[in-house]
Amino acid sequence: MKKIYLVATASLCILGAAGYFLFVRKTPPEYKTATVERGAIVATVSSTGTLNAVTTVQVGTQVSGTIQKLFVDYNSSVKKGQIIAQIDPSIFNSQVEQSRGNYQAAAANLAKLRATAMDAERTLKRNRQLLKEGIVSQGDYDTAETRYQEARAAVQAAEGNVLQTRGSYRQAETNLRYATIRSPVDGIVVSRDVDVGQTVAASFQTPTLFTIAQDLTKMQINTSVDEADIGKVQVGQTAVFNVDAYPETQFSGVVSQVRIAPMITQNVVTYDVIITVDNRDLKLKPGMTANVSIEVMRKDNVLNIPTAALRFRPAADGEETERQPPRWRSGTAGTSGQRVFVLKDGKPVPVPVQTGTTDNSHVELVGGSLRAGQEVIVEQILTRKKASPAGRMMGPRF
Repeated sequence: MKKIYLVATASLCILGAAGYFLFVRKTPPEYKTATVERGAIVATVSSTGTLNAVTTVQVGTQVSGTIQKLFVDYNSSVKKGQIIAQIDPSIFNSQVEQSRGNYQAAAANLAKLRATAMDAERTLKRNRQLLKEGIVSQGDYDTAETRYQEARAAVQAAEGNVLQTRGSYRQAETNLRYATIRSPVDGIVVSRDVDVGQTVAASFQTPTLFTIAQDLTKMQINTSVDEADIGKVQVGQTAVFNVDAYPETQFSGVVSQVRIAPMITQNVVTYDVIITVDNRDLKLKPGMTANVSIEVMRKDNVLNIPTAALRFRPAADGEETERQPPRWRSGTAGTSGQRVFVLKDGKPVPVPVQTGTTDNSHVELVGGSLRAGQEVIVEQILTRKKASPAGRMMGPRF
């Protein structure tokens, strides 16, 4: 009987030890580390904008009429002064001929009245001399002077009529010239808003016939930057962007203007930033959406670590890894209360650091004892050993 108790006690000890190793004892935690290294830290401001031509001209017409001919279409290259459309000139030709005739008649009438005035002036001078000699009466002299004054007034009225008819004539000629639409700039036709046979009316406002982009080899991005970041953006900074049409290609530009006029949308204040872009290969098209990153600060060959190292905190037994946000915003970092962890004898040990510029993935180290080549912890991997089916089996029954 005593032997049976000894065997049972030994079996219970063995089962207790097995249970400890299977259920109580956990695998030591594993850590993912990153190397402290030297490199470039680039702080950026991100935004979204639209590609546009630097100069876009809307070509209209100052006269009304029917489109008779179109000489260009979409994507046509045009030169300054090139004819791009023609309005039916029939009415304008008739107006030119009519106004020319009126002008010539007015000029002829003026010449006739000037001759009459000259004759009246000669008669007045002759009667003045005859009046001195007593040959004509005072009444005859007064009549001659009145006719002279009337002739001079008629000449002045005729001169005014000539000016009026000449102005009408020139206006008719100008309208005839306006019937021929010419390109005001060198560029490419972006849009065409009329067709042959369409009637355009310029009575109240100038209708738009064509939109011409002056030079598509140089474009610009109109992007809106939040008020929290606008203080970092300055003229001359480099910007990189991509468009959906070429997702694998990265384009570059330069900030050319930071406009001070605010744009308020649903109580959100933004500012328009203009980025000049070189488009020599004409891959970029007006209206494309650009995802822009403006380089607001750059530091080369600086000691840096991943920002995940600042967020890491060791987890207690049985808990998940704690991630806390670092005490800095994008572009700058705090200099107090920062720490990272390094492995020493397999355990995380805190190391105080001072941080500087960040690019959201890495942060500059400006103080502390860390050196290039050291490893810092960025993540803790907790592994739990699963109980085996054998461990769940009951021991022998006694």
